[in-house]
Amino acid sequence: MKILLPIDGSEYSKNAIDFVASRTTLLGTNPKIELLNVQVPLPARASRLVGREALDKYYKEEADKVFEVAKKSLKRNGIEVAENFAVGAPDEKIAAEAEKLGADLIVMGSRGLTPLKGLFLGSVTTGVLARTKCPVLLLRGKESPTTDALRVGIAVDGSKYGQAAVDHVLKDRALFGKDASFFLINVVNDYAGAVMPDMAGMALPALSEDEILELQKKEFAETVSPLRPLFANAGITPKEVCLVGNPSDEIAAYAKKSKLDILVMGSHGYTRFKSAVMGSTATHIAAEGNVPLLIIRAGDSTPPDAA
Repeated sequence: MKILLPIDGSEYSKNAIDFVASRTTLLGTNPKIELLNVQVPLPARASRLVGREALDKYYKEEADKVFEVAKKSLKRNGIEVAENFAVGAPDEKIAAEAEKLGADLIVMGSRGLTPLKGLFLGSVTTGVLARTKCPVLLLRGKESPTTDALRVGIAVDGSKYGQAAVDHVLKDRALFGKDASFFLINVVNDYAGAVMPDMAGMALPALSEDEILELQKKEFAETVSPLRPLFANAGITPKEVCLVGNPSDEIAAYAKKSKLDILVMGSHGYTRFKSAVMGSTATHIAAEGNVPLLIIRAGDSTPPDAA
C-alpha cells in the first residue's frame, strides 16, 4: 500500500502520524509511505528581495524541521519513509502528489498550522477531496487505537456511495487488522412523525406502531440485503445496525457509544467549488465527532440526496 501523509508539524499532523504508526498489520505488508510538507509561497516582493537560491533554501529548511520530528516518531516504530516538499496551494499540491505517487490512501490531520490551519472541511480538505479519487482518511483528536484489530463502522444508504465504501473495506481489509470487527450501519426514516388531520382538523398519527416498524424493516432490508453476499464471499459477518432518525446525528452518536475506531463512508467530489463536496452527513460527522473518518470517492455526478 502506498500512503501519502501530508504534515505541517501541528498536533493534528501528529494524530495522522500516530495512526499510521499504530497499524501493525498494514506495516507487515511493506507499505510505501511518503511525507509531504506544503509551504505557502512568500509574497512576491519578499521573494524578489532574497533571491531564488536563498528562497529555495528557506523552503527546504522549513520542511526539514517538520520532517525531522515526524521521522523520529515513525522510526521508533521501525517505519522508513520518503519525504518531499512543495510550494503552492496545499490542496492542489497534495492531490498532485497523490496522483504522482499512485497513492492508495491519503492520511490527513483535520486541522493544522500554516497551510492547513482552520481549514478542516474548508478549502484544503474540500479541494483535496474534489481533486483526487484516492481514499482520504481524516483524523481528529482521538488517540490512535492500542490494538491492531479495529472496530470499523461502514455507513450505507442504498446509494453507490455506500457500495463504494463496502467495496473498499473488503478490498483493503489489511488496513483494519486481521481480527477487525465490522458494523454495517444504515439509518432509516422515522415514520412516527407522519400525521394526518381528522374531521376537526386535529393532527393524528398516520401510521400505527406496527406499520412504522414494518416500513423501517423494509427500508433497512432494501439497503442491506444486496451487501450481505459481498461480506459472505469475503468470509465476514458484520453486525448489522439499524438506526432511526437524522443520519448524521445517529451515526455520530452510535460511533461514540460503540467506541468505533474508524468510520467508512462513500462520498462525492463533483466540484471543488461545491460547499457540500462531502455530502451533508459526512460533513456533519467529520465536523462534530472525533472518530477517524475514511472517505471513499465514488463518481463525479450531481450531488445525491444524501451522502
